Amino acid sequence: MSLRAEKVASVIKRCVSQPISTMALEMSAGLATVTAVRVSPDLHYAKIYMSLYANKIGPGEFLQKIEERQYELKKILSKELQTRFMPELKFFLDDTLDQIDSIQKLLDNVKKADDDLKKLSGANQDAD
Repeated sequence: MSLRAEKVASVIKRCVSQPISTMALEMSAGLATVTAVRVSPDLHYAKIYMSLYANKIGPGEFLQKIEERQYELKKILSKELQTRFMPELKFFLDDTLDQIDSIQKLLDNVKKADDDLKKLSGANQDAD
């Protein structure tokens, strides 16, 4: 990503984080956090990645409601962004934490299996 795109992504993240969090509370969607914003090189598109915690409504439903209310976010952004046009906003669920948890469980299973194997090989050496 170019330096300009990174700066625009940073501004977008800073500007939409609080309103999205507020919308999530209003919709009983729990805690919503903007984890990343990626902007296309031509600055026409912005992908906003979010994490949801303790949600009473489904993540898909929340994303749909945010899409419907993106005009509010664009209004906030229009005051801050110094670009010729407003990027098209697309919202995605960030599943990075789920992936981290899954990898951690796999590593824990491997460690447990390794420990069990060491115990068995230690017991076999004692028997000899």
